[in-house]
Amino acid sequence: MTDVEETTANLPLMRKCPFSPPPEYETLRTESPISRVGLPSGQTAWALTRLEDIREMLSSPHFSSDRQNPDFPLMIKRPVRREEKPFRASLISMDPPEHSQARRDVVGEFTVKRMKALQPRIQQIVDEHIDALLAGPQPADLVQALSLPVPSLVICELLGVPYSDHEFFQGCSSKLLNREVPPEDRQVAFEQLENYLDELVSKKEANATEDDLLGRQILKQRETGEAEHDELVGLAFLLLIAGHETTANMISLGTVTLLRNPDQLEKIKADPGKTLAAIEELLRVFTIAETATSRFATADVEIGGTLIRAGEGVVGLSNAGNHDPNGFENPDDFDIERGARHHVAFGFGVHQCLGQNLARMELQIVFDTLFRRMPGIKVAVPVDELPFKHDSTIYGLHALPVTW
Repeated sequence: MTDVEETTANLPLMRKCPFSPPPEYETLRTESPISRVGLPSGQTAWALTRLEDIREMLSSPHFSSDRQNPDFPLMIKRPVRREEKPFRASLISMDPPEHSQARRDVVGEFTVKRMKALQPRIQQIVDEHIDALLAGPQPADLVQALSLPVPSLVICELLGVPYSDHEFFQGCSSKLLNREVPPEDRQVAFEQLENYLDELVSKKEANATEDDLLGRQILKQRETGEAEHDELVGLAFLLLIAGHETTANMISLGTVTLLRNPDQLEKIKADPGKTLAAIEELLRVFTIAETATSRFATADVEIGGTLIRAGEGVVGLSNAGNHDPNGFENPDDFDIERGARHHVAFGFGVHQCLGQNLARMELQIVFDTLFRRMPGIKVAVPVDELPFKHDSTIYGLHALPVTW
């Protein structure tokens, strides 16, 4: 819904310090915690900056995730989709009850028990990449040597996607997430990746096995008689991108942050049982996919004392909420013993991140192994020379040169 109401800011707002939210968030949260903002799509929307308001919105049945609806607030210009290409909805853009059933069908793939079964293989992948890193020249780019290939390999093996195609799908995802890529180029990347996964799912339907998630989903569909090819393509698309981009960026950001806070890093080295707590704090501090909590109202509803009318878009600024002093004491401090898991880095409500157990386990294995096997690791350039992803809808690092 586009209107001419006065706006308080235009999103996205840039981080002045790469380790902190945009300073304007604090001003908004203090002076105008629910305010109208302009979006790159040309729309206006309500921006939520308080943790309580964001959680309330995400748990309300009166907000939709349907990204095809023209009222949905987009952080990029809406691409023009060719009419002969029908839209394939994925979990992230479904609403209940359709979303409820689709999530039930796949949630068993991401239980803690299932993740523990993957742990030995993930450890092997991490060890192999650190072996190669140690055997290679210095400095090395940790993004290319470890951060990106580890979660890419893991999600490929989980889904049943050939890792030999990783350069192709990583190139597509980079274009899709880069705000500076023209809409027409982003649309081409979208269709290329969608066509690739369409063909992959078709091949698996012709020879489905229990060896990977897509094969298991196909066999399950046959048992119930509810074969949904397009839905499976949409699921593969979502999991392939989300399954490697987010974790890869958190590996790089987490490594830099722990190296910049040696007192916190020493706590992990002395007691690896604290690594998971450190991961929660890193997730809170960075909140790398903060506008994934965008929605639009399907009815008039009041949030935080403000009336949001049906059809109006809402952007939950999760990074602002995760630094809300009413939710976290001294929120700008990096404290691995904070013990706060009520952040919204993984979202909240029915759309809370499906793969969060996998992400936590990958991060735990990487950090424990990296700092144990490479105790002398350090960043090879000044922090202000690091190429942070200010141009991406998922925050992170383009490169991270390290020595050891």
